[in-house]
Amino acid sequence: MILIAGPCVIEGREKLFGVAKELMKYHEDSDIEFYFKSSFDKANRTSLESFRGPGLEEGLRLLEEIRKEFGYNLLTDIHTPDQAGEVAKIVDVLQIPAFLSRQTDLLVEAAKTDAVVNIKKGQFLNPTDMKYSVKKVLQTRGVQEEGYGVAKKNGVWLTERGTTFGYGNLVVDMRSFLIMREFAPVIFDATHSVQMPGMAGGSSGGKREFVAPLARAASAVGVDGFFFETHLNPCEALCDGPNMLDLEALDKTIKDIKAIENSLTRIMQ
Repeated sequence: MILIAGPCVIEGREKLFGVAKELMKYHEDSDIEFYFKSSFDKANRTSLESFRGPGLEEGLRLLEEIRKEFGYNLLTDIHTPDQAGEVAKIVDVLQIPAFLSRQTDLLVEAAKTDAVVNIKKGQFLNPTDMKYSVKKVLQTRGVQEEGYGVAKKNGVWLTERGTTFGYGNLVVDMRSFLIMREFAPVIFDATHSVQMPGMAGGSSGGKREFVAPLARAASAVGVDGFFFETHLNPCEALCDGPNMLDLEALDKTIKDIKAIENSLTRIMQ
């Protein structure tokens, strides 16, 4: 399975490398296709005073150091079309944030690179509508065909991260995994799916106790991979701490997912 993990945002070299070192077990696991994730900029924070990250130049320098030190594949977000080409020189996967999942210029510039393009489903979108974002990438890459296999071959993923439900809450509709897998590989972002936007007094809250149950449920329904933000001490994280897992909880959750997938394999046989 695909596993994307790392701290929400780059908080400095020491913390970044501290988390990266603890994730080596997943990189070395032959059952896992591992990608290290962290953001150089969080451009959609609730408050102007919120920590955003070190910025493009310093962030890419640190991510390149991670690759050289640990040999990891890398994933990070981009927010503007002009970032795509430069970021793709360093990372393997360009991630399109959920709020920008329909932004044509951003998708087109990402598609012009050799990187995999991982598009997060907008919290405001019907999962069926994500096929049009996938088509923007495929058509930019000269591909007119559609479908799961075509998207996988041409480096397009989708990520489910919950749907807006009233004010300050998200819900995960498990049907969306099946719907979106008709036209692309699907990753489940288990940590952002328990986020509570704007519910922490100028920042987003979250309910990390629901991360593992939702991940187990997604594993049973069927997805191509998982996205977990993790931190040495989530309570001290400068971004998304309430919905991040610590490393011990992450390890247990991965073991549970593997057990479910192994059980399903035996049933199918």
